[in-house]
Amino acid sequence: MIAAALVGFSAMAQVQFGVKVGFDMTNFWGKDIEHGMKPSYQAGILMEYKFNDRVAIAPEAVFASQGGKFKIGTVYMGWDLSKFAAKDITLTFNTNYINVPVMFKFYATPEFSIDLGPQVGFNVYSKATVSDGDESLTFGLSDYAKTVDFGVGLGATYNLTENAFVQARYTLGLTKVFDDKFTEGEEAKNSNLQVAFGWKF
Repeated sequence: MIAAALVGFSAMAQVQFGVKVGFDMTNFWGKDIEHGMKPSYQAGILMEYKFNDRVAIAPEAVFASQGGKFKIGTVYMGWDLSKFAAKDITLTFNTNYINVPVMFKFYATPEFSIDLGPQVGFNVYSKATVSDGDESLTFGLSDYAKTVDFGVGLGATYNLTENAFVQARYTLGLTKVFDDKFTEGEEAKNSNLQVAFGWKF
């Protein structure tokens, strides 16, 4: 009976696994945040479960390098940056996550789907780098970055073939990236614009 049920279940549903890599433009948004975009990347695995020809669910596990890039003065968050005093100073945040989005997919056509769903991210490493083009200084931020990040994603997928696909998505963070003791009132939240290519097996 169990075997018959599994065969019937498999016949009604289609499950595919896959991999994806992509190019991201990331930054922070929120109170007192100046928007500075940073080129980033992502890579991970996915599964797509189709309930029928129109509706599917697609959980993913993706490593994503996020953060932002800003022009700053000679004092920032209490850091003394006077060694860069007469130069153009750039601050780059690198906040790295294992992101687990669960996307609900509506297929408008057999090739094209609209994707929407929540995302939880787990911070694995964070740092900030101050540079003037000649010299640089790096600060570890793991003690200040929150371990878990929540967000919501909206995008679309186009299946080029039965296996290859391209994907575009915007993910808006809903929780603060750093502890209040670090940000001094700023409310930095993740923002991520993604373009990815993938292959389903």
